[in-house]
Amino acid sequence: MARIRVMIVDDHEIVRRGLGRLLSQFETLDVVGEAGNGAEALQLCGELKPDVILMDLVMPGMDGLAATEVLSRQFPHAHIIALSGDAESSRVMAALRAGAGSYLLKNVSINELAEAIQQASEGKASMSPEATQALIDAVSQPHIPLPSFSERERAILKFLVQGLTNQDIAVQLEIGLSTVKYHLAGLFTKLNVSKRAEAVAVAIKHNLV
Repeated sequence: MARIRVMIVDDHEIVRRGLGRLLSQFETLDVVGEAGNGAEALQLCGELKPDVILMDLVMPGMDGLAATEVLSRQFPHAHIIALSGDAESSRVMAALRAGAGSYLLKNVSINELAEAIQQASEGKASMSPEATQALIDAVSQPHIPLPSFSERERAILKFLVQGLTNQDIAVQLEIGLSTVKYHLAGLFTKLNVSKRAEAVAVAIKHNLV
């Protein structure tokens, strides 16, 4: 089984080294490099080819949000986990819209972080409970009646809330991956969102599944 290549981006060296030592204890993880800011992360990503990037959001110079936006565009196969000291709704939304697939608080345990890295490598999102609540609180869309969705869209929305990847959904519904992506695009338009986590937040808040 291939080890998951992890890059740590944080402006505090002691944090990077500490995380690196702790994560290296997991047999499935391989910490391939560290960066002290967003600019360094951009320089190293092409060389290191990480599967998962742990991204501190608040850093001098190019911060984590700016780096996430560029990295997610230039290296779409690298899954970004935003690490933050707070779950303020605007910060959570900004990180997800920049391209982060997961959002965790820095008080997360090392076992929870390792599990989130594993989930990210499989295309699944991980959210700290505080971040999920912040997303739900930030949702301001009016109630969207279920009849506005097709049966297929409702099924896909249910699987989104359950955390299934596009590939998992395709298998469950016995449809092609391109069909799943087509229906997801329609769902996002109807929900007025751009990310899976936002769609899940809307679904939870309005009891759509």
